[in-house]
Amino acid sequence: MVDRLTVWDVEVRLFHWTLAVFFGVAYIIETEWPALHAHAGYTVLLLIGFRIVWGFTGSRHARFADFVTGPHQALRHLVELASNDAPRHIGHNPAGGVMVLLLLTSLAITAITGTILYGMEGQGPIPTQWVAAWPDRPFVIAHEIAADATLALVVLHVAGVILTSLIMRENLIKAMFTGDKAVRR
Repeated sequence: MVDRLTVWDVEVRLFHWTLAVFFGVAYIIETEWPALHAHAGYTVLLLIGFRIVWGFTGSRHARFADFVTGPHQALRHLVELASNDAPRHIGHNPAGGVMVLLLLTSLAITAITGTILYGMEGQGPIPTQWVAAWPDRPFVIAHEIAADATLALVVLHVAGVILTSLIMRENLIKAMFTGDKAVRR
């Protein structure tokens, strides 16, 4: 019998998987269905807003204070992981904490620039008169770079989760579905 510890609350898990779905939808359909693309982007923006609030008010391992560290700690963790000498972290490890911040930032830039671009077309929540005179090219470039950077970060995130799961002998993907991790004695 293995004891289990609930680490990821239902809010974090729903946020994580819902965000993955809506980013995926927005990225894949891009110009095929502009209204659906835009609404998926709005949903991403709302999810980011929720996660920021939950990062200060949520359960222990959902709080930024539990896992946000500096880049030196993240690099040290990666070196320890590579040398098979990394300590176990119940919540996010330092590299995972940096990844959370990078993903939230790149997703926010993607969604905000997309919302501005949609407003320039006379659509969405931003009044056209606020953005009509702005040049659209910088926003197009920023939107595309941020979306592609987000995709690259997602690939790194998934690779990191798989490698960490193998090295630490812990099923992190299952934990993000169930919320639970095994208690080691």
